[in-house]
Amino acid sequence: MPRAFSILLPPSESKRPGGSRSAGPGRFDAALGAARSEVTGALGELLRTAPPRTLEKVLNVRAALLERALGATSDLVAGRAAVLPAWQRYSGVVWAHLEAGTLSVAQRRRLLVPSGLYGMTTAQDPIGDYRLKMDVSLVPLGNLAAYWRPVLTPVLAAHLGGATVVDLLPKEHEAALDLAALATTCRVVTVRFVSADGVAAAGHGAKAVKGILARQVLLEGLDVLDSFSWEGWRSHRRGDITRVVAPLLAALDGRGVREN
Repeated sequence: MPRAFSILLPPSESKRPGGSRSAGPGRFDAALGAARSEVTGALGELLRTAPPRTLEKVLNVRAALLERALGATSDLVAGRAAVLPAWQRYSGVVWAHLEAGTLSVAQRRRLLVPSGLYGMTTAQDPIGDYRLKMDVSLVPLGNLAAYWRPVLTPVLAAHLGGATVVDLLPKEHEAALDLAALATTCRVVTVRFVSADGVAAAGHGAKAVKGILARQVLLEGLDVLDSFSWEGWRSHRRGDITRVVAPLLAALDGRGVREN
């Protein structure tokens, strides 16, 4: 039986629309409800007062996608948003390679996903269709990562209860957690995805391999971090730091671009 662990995995900007307006509670609803209400309230004020250019910047979307984002945000603010489990909502590269639909409910609940809107959910929790990155600022809350950091860190520590957590987050989402403080109550295993020269993380390729790695860890346990290999990517572990290195070909054919 695998040792107790969870995995911190980023959300995706790409999301499937739709869902149901009836759903069970999420794992962090009680602990984060007040903070989520503040974020939703700030979003409501943004919709009421901000010019279109500001809305485009904050929601990070334009044209037809802006119309969808504004409609979805209005529904969230009004409390009438349709929801899907996070693993169904997120449709980006990481989540496509994770193949979450073939995982068990228990395995999906080991996936912990920080987000600008919800703070933290599991992959099984219901979420709406939203556009809100962790690195944007909302009046009067300021930068969302800084806003969430003192809220999320103790909530996550209590949730983990001393179990290991594997950090697969980019810097944008890591900023919402005090990992040094978290490491005083549980074991934090950090994974970095780097190009063959060891300098830059490989963007699109790193997202695909991130989903594959998360899946293998869920299925086989933490020892996967010692011997992971996929399409030329290989892990090199030293203590609680694992570097997943891209094949040399990725650097040579122009795919070695910096990850967020």
